[in-house]
Amino acid sequence: QVQLVESGGGLVQTGSSLGLSCAASGRSAYTMAWFRQAPGKEREFVASINWRDSTTDYADSVKGRFTISRNNIKNTLYLQMNSLKPDDTAVYYCASSPKLNAGWSSRDYTTWGQGTQVTVSS
Repeated sequence: QVQLVESGGGLVQTGSSLGLSCAASGRSAYTMAWFRQAPGKEREFVASINWRDSTTDYADSVKGRFTISRNNIKNTLYLQMNSLKPDDTAVYYCASSPKLNAGWSSRDYTTWGQGTQVTVSS
């Protein structure tokens, strides 16, 4: 069983950068991802990374601004967010999947962190 703990959220201004971390423990996953959920909206896919070969995938809304990465030694997932916008305001969740190429659906992911709040002020 994988356990995930996010950190790094906060309040920043438009155009700022912020980094999130997700410490994983327990059984290894094949795909890890970041999702986010804004108030009144459904949880949406942000980015994913294949734990075997580091293949990444991004939602169109964050492509070119966000970077997902991993550190295998530390068993930690990262999300570097640049050029933040108010629309990026949400609770960000780290998630893991036993599928090698899990997609954008939250149903593909079996373990979730507790979430960390990111607020971007205009």
